[in-house]
Amino acid sequence: MKTMTEIVMPQLAESLVTATIDKWLKQPGDTIDMYEPICEILTDKVNAELPATVQGRLIKILVGDGETVPVGTPVCLIETDEEGAGDTGGSPAGAEDAPTAAPATSVSSGDRAAVRAQGLADRGETDGDDGMRHRFSPAVQQLAVQHNVNLTYVQGTGLGGRITRKDVLAYIENGRGAKPSASAPSAPQPPAAVPNLNSKEPVRSTGLHLSETPRIPKVEIEGHQLPGRSEYFIDVTPVRNAIARNMRQSVTEIPHAWMMMEVDVTNLVSLRNKLKEDFMKREGVNLTYLAFWVKAVVNAIKDFPIMNSVWAVDKIIVKRDIHIGLAVGTEDAVKVPVIKNADQKNIAGLAREIEDLARKTREGKLTLADMEGGTFTVNNTGSFGSILSYPIINYPQAAIVTFESIVKRPVVINDMIAVRSMANICLSLDHRILDGVICGRFLQRVKENLEGFTLDTKLY
Repeated sequence: MKTMTEIVMPQLAESLVTATIDKWLKQPGDTIDMYEPICEILTDKVNAELPATVQGRLIKILVGDGETVPVGTPVCLIETDEEGAGDTGGSPAGAEDAPTAAPATSVSSGDRAAVRAQGLADRGETDGDDGMRHRFSPAVQQLAVQHNVNLTYVQGTGLGGRITRKDVLAYIENGRGAKPSASAPSAPQPPAAVPNLNSKEPVRSTGLHLSETPRIPKVEIEGHQLPGRSEYFIDVTPVRNAIARNMRQSVTEIPHAWMMMEVDVTNLVSLRNKLKEDFMKREGVNLTYLAFWVKAVVNAIKDFPIMNSVWAVDKIIVKRDIHIGLAVGTEDAVKVPVIKNADQKNIAGLAREIEDLARKTREGKLTLADMEGGTFTVNNTGSFGSILSYPIINYPQAAIVTFESIVKRPVVINDMIAVRSMANICLSLDHRILDGVICGRFLQRVKENLEGFTLDTKLY
């Protein structure tokens, strides 16, 4: 017996009440597997894929491309078999692993299938074995792909041996690439993903720390250019609308002030050059200058906690947790993923998280959790070759600091001219909360921290 199931616009976050259908990945008549993405969703904060919560055939699309609808609005109808309707492969007690718990997962269906197929092949099993054991929720699949976990080696504690999100997190905490448990047959773990480094790839010379040419935005023109017309129209996306709204709020509500200092980073350049190859071999990620810069800022915030605050009209709220936002540019927007508890991480840990967040930003795989909770923002404007910039504060934070391009230039040291690697650091501040004296001392501390790196500095 056939039944009709409505797929509704999910509640992606408590603060979001609407979302926009960007484009449909499936069309009426297409067969759909459970958890397979059926459309892409745009919100003010993040882009996401909407996975199907049932298996069946897409009958009708109720919300077209580009339409914005409230949360809970039906977006399509899927025809299912009665016995499979509403079967999410979960249990009442495992609400955290139900499909509705992770509608914003951006893991592709190909990645999910690869994780599952690889595990089954290693175990010599097929899809029909162990029932619930091989039904994975979107949250579990996303964690498995992000951390390169072979799910066949994870011990499930859910109903029927089902693997829950907590099971995967526990497996990751015990160490990625750990040997399988005694109950699982011995088999080689899939290798960790390592960036493909092409030594022949040209390296940019504008800014010593650059290894990738900034991407050029893609412009989609609305309609055909009419003869004699000297302009065309570009649709404003929800993300661009959010950027415009937040920037307008920042500059109208926050009285901005600005200052700049120059820093001698010659020792830092030598330190990174000494460690970057070994770090790549050991960690599989690039050791960027940004990791050192974030560490310098975090240590300075510890000395000047007022920098980590927000304005609340009749009081100033100082945040105890230091969550550093990283302004990351894409082709058509700037997003600010957040390093949570940055003060609890060493340089190596910061480098790993920076690489992970930057990759997820470029690939459009950021989740709302990745972008929430920032208390202070750092921007690497030097990646464009900039030597001076005036950043806008990420509302409602109290300040933002930018690091400019590292440039070799002659400087005077002890009345002698020497060629040194120099960079500017620029700070915009909320003058309701902060004044020149405290910010000058803060920026001076950042400068001291950066110039304090030596060849003996430890990453771990």
